[in-house]
Amino acid sequence: MALSENLRGILAMSLSMAAFTINDTLMKSVTSAMPLFQAIALRGGFAILGLIVIARANGAFRQSLSRKDTVLTGLRSLAEVFATYFFLTALMHMPLANLSAIMQVLPLAVTLGAAVVFGDRIGWRRMLAILVGLVGVLIIIRPGTDNFDRYALFGLASVASVVVRDLAARRISAEVSSSLVALAAAVAVTVMGGVVTLGQGWVPVTGSGMAHVLGASAFLIVGTICSVTAMRHGDIGIVSPFRYTALLWAIVLGYLIFGSLPDGWTLIGATIVVAAGLFTLLRERRLRAAAMASKRV
Repeated sequence: MALSENLRGILAMSLSMAAFTINDTLMKSVTSAMPLFQAIALRGGFAILGLIVIARANGAFRQSLSRKDTVLTGLRSLAEVFATYFFLTALMHMPLANLSAIMQVLPLAVTLGAAVVFGDRIGWRRMLAILVGLVGVLIIIRPGTDNFDRYALFGLASVASVVVRDLAARRISAEVSSSLVALAAAVAVTVMGGVVTLGQGWVPVTGSGMAHVLGASAFLIVGTICSVTAMRHGDIGIVSPFRYTALLWAIVLGYLIFGSLPDGWTLIGATIVVAAGLFTLLRERRLRAAAMASKRV
């Protein structure tokens, strides 16, 4: 039985969030003994090899990209470079769950970004929800207090980069293979890591370190392909809420692997952000349903 587009998108988003969080866990662990950009370069190299195999298997290299798709794929790849740098820098210095809580503002940020870039209409209810979500982020990072972590700003910069990445992905033609889009991003990120590593030097890689990098590469491949697939299939208002499963994964893995749990204020802020995001997505879904019903009349 064939899966519906919405169910396909939901499964892809859920699997993407699990894979990305496991990848984050492995990278946070390995960068305690290996320079960040060396880890990025190694992970990216293995990811590229895996994505080449997948792209060849599904015939992606036989596709001819239009000028528009080439530009959009390049923009998405550049945004991926910045998102990777900001996120992994924050991840090295912050608890996994705390950073994940900040990243939960993404659906709200994407909604706002789509309004600014594509002219999508946002009513006062959704705009209010976005503002409430931003208040939740402020509660999480608590600027001006003793608990403020300046690396939270790197997390917010990563959010901005991912917004650009996801908006670009939404405009890439459906005929373009997700593995090809993912491969372009992997090459861009790996080149960035390799160039910086040339200036920083290289440290010997232990067997444990290599195992972590290989594992991170595998989960990065799964997460990237599923992320691109999720953003291109199904109703975004139905699929996007499943992005919040990343927070659950982050809390569980952060406790099991690193023995850390978010404090009460972080949980309160995260709850506000998630609630605001769910409201925004639910409101968007209702408006789309109403618009479709009016067209049928």
